[in-house]
Amino acid sequence: MSKQVKAKKYLGQHFLKDEGIAKKISDTLTLEGYKNVLEIGPGMGVLTKYLVEKDIDLIAMDLDTESISYLETHFLNKNLELLEGDFLRYDLYDVFGDKPFAITGNFPYNISTQIVFKTIENKEQVPEFSGMFQKEVAQRICAKEGNKTYGILSVLTQAFYEAEYLFTVPPTVFDPPPKVDSGVLRLKRKKDFTLPCNEKMLFKVVKAAFQQRRKTLRNSLKSFNLSDKIKEDTIFGQRPEQLSVTQFIELTLKLEEDAISTNP
Repeated sequence: MSKQVKAKKYLGQHFLKDEGIAKKISDTLTLEGYKNVLEIGPGMGVLTKYLVEKDIDLIAMDLDTESISYLETHFLNKNLELLEGDFLRYDLYDVFGDKPFAITGNFPYNISTQIVFKTIENKEQVPEFSGMFQKEVAQRICAKEGNKTYGILSVLTQAFYEAEYLFTVPPTVFDPPPKVDSGVLRLKRKKDFTLPCNEKMLFKVVKAAFQQRRKTLRNSLKSFNLSDKIKEDTIFGQRPEQLSVTQFIELTLKLEEDAISTNP
């Protein structure tokens, strides 16, 4: 099968060749409360084959012209729309309008974290997300506080989504095989995903904190011009990986209040 479309290194392509795993990934979406699904990087359609059997409106998007041509030939008359394009640059409103949609796929590893950040940007429309990543990236997204892999990606994803690591996939089931294990995860948007704090401010706080993750927050957040009073708060004696997502939101609220009281 892999002879028809050659995996391109610059696109981060590793084609899954295990039908059982493809079916398992296709079943990770609950399909609750939406009918539109966007598959990113379908390659030669090993996952697409199982998705088209479901009662959904499926769009498969790939940057690779060769893949799109292959899918046009092999999925003729199927319940599938094909889009040639770069997900990271695509205006998703042009795909589904303002309707909700899920995202799934065997994601190209070189852009997988950017795919998650773009999903977060479009969270109002994306109630669910599932797919395959490099294992350590999938673990990082799902990590909880106190874990060494817990970081920016963990906090910002889990502020809006419940993240669940589902299963590990070995390199042997890909062509060409990657050098690392892969991991499949699912994100389900929280019932209440509106934050009590300013969202942009939360992103700034989390990024600043983890850029100097070995330092206490009192040191890593110096650029926020903390007042002497707020510096006394015990939370500033902690390191970023010790704080839960809820505590990061509380921290952001404290910084917002501090900025108002310092600069009335």
